[in-house]
Amino acid sequence: MTQPLECLVASPVDIPHHLRRTVALVLAGGRGSRLHALTDWHAKPAIPFGGKFRIVDFTLSNCINSGIRRIGVLTQYKAHSLIQHVQRGWGFLRGEFNEFIELLPAQQRTEGENWYRGTADAIYQNLDIIRTHAPEHVLVLAGDHVYKMDYGKMLASHLANKADVTVACIEVPLSKAANFGVMSVDSSKRVIRFREKPERPDPLPGSPGMALASMGIYIFNADFLYGVLERDVANSTSEHDFGKDVIPSLVDDARVYAHRFQDSCVMDGGAEEAYWRDVGTLDAYWEANIDLCRITPALNLYDQDWPIWTDQAQVPPAKFVFDADDRRGMAVDSMVSGGCIISGAVVRRCMLFTNVRVNSFCTLEDTVVLPGVDFGRHCRIRRAVIDTGCEVPPGLVVGENAAADAKRFHRSSAGITLVTRRMLEALES
Repeated sequence: MTQPLECLVASPVDIPHHLRRTVALVLAGGRGSRLHALTDWHAKPAIPFGGKFRIVDFTLSNCINSGIRRIGVLTQYKAHSLIQHVQRGWGFLRGEFNEFIELLPAQQRTEGENWYRGTADAIYQNLDIIRTHAPEHVLVLAGDHVYKMDYGKMLASHLANKADVTVACIEVPLSKAANFGVMSVDSSKRVIRFREKPERPDPLPGSPGMALASMGIYIFNADFLYGVLERDVANSTSEHDFGKDVIPSLVDDARVYAHRFQDSCVMDGGAEEAYWRDVGTLDAYWEANIDLCRITPALNLYDQDWPIWTDQAQVPPAKFVFDADDRRGMAVDSMVSGGCIISGAVVRRCMLFTNVRVNSFCTLEDTVVLPGVDFGRHCRIRRAVIDTGCEVPPGLVVGENAAADAKRFHRSSAGITLVTRRMLEALES
């Protein structure tokens, strides 16, 4: 008999005091416009990833696996599906043990009656709620990245340094560093310079081709954070963003330390990299999903010591039918989720989410298929992302004619084609 989720994670009595006195705040209100039509109706953290998960599940699972069970999820942009997912899949924590996952939508709670104006303002507008939980430390997290990290190790580093703020960081190529907050540190890892998306990023000493980039993960001493946010909201020139305004303003006067991701990344014994992905573009989203279909992907979803939790759809197992030479139901180098039926079709190097139907004589290659898609017969699809609920007409060909794809659908610069229900409906009109 399968054990309930709450039996598989650490008992509250086994969690160290400093973790039990920490509140995690997950910033999950962003649209993610670089994903184009995938986020027309959903916030980026709610986008499906990895066959059965949502992007936000990785951050929430890191909290639970790290022993942090007091969590607020801050929502804003088109949050219905995200709220629904959190309510359905993350309601297992025990209130009698002071455990919770609270949804904190933008409510114009402050005198200015503004929506969340930036990452720091989102936290500021919920200070009254945060204070009721009396945390000693506040862990601020982005809800739209894919990675596995033990936040307990980062908090231990924060305590050892007697820091006011600790910023998680990762090494990135200098050519890509302009997309991040970039920091310089001294020999003790104290931050001595922090610039948000600089035109000329500072290289790492000894590694001229690399820079030290912020991951958007911060630990604050709670009382220190309250004061910082009160000052920031009173600053009329501030954009009320941690990376642009708050962290740079603290470097000279506060104890701001960097924590390298490789020191707390959860990796298998044979892993070659500290895996962290911002799947914020169509190309990055497609690549990260397809990478999971490799024999040994960089991200291990089968790790029982650091599982990724999610809302479990109640669906039957995947099924493959027909075995004639010209009509064989098969999938190779692919991940196929529950509820899928591969009926006399061939699927190669694909990620199929829940309840996908691929009908006879179809060929799918290098394609990410979101839940509830139905392919009519004789489709040929290559290097594509097919959005949730599409009814793909029989005989549709995608990925063989770049000009035709760009005219009918959205085609990225790397040649990945996004197909949505609205685009398919336009073909019929």
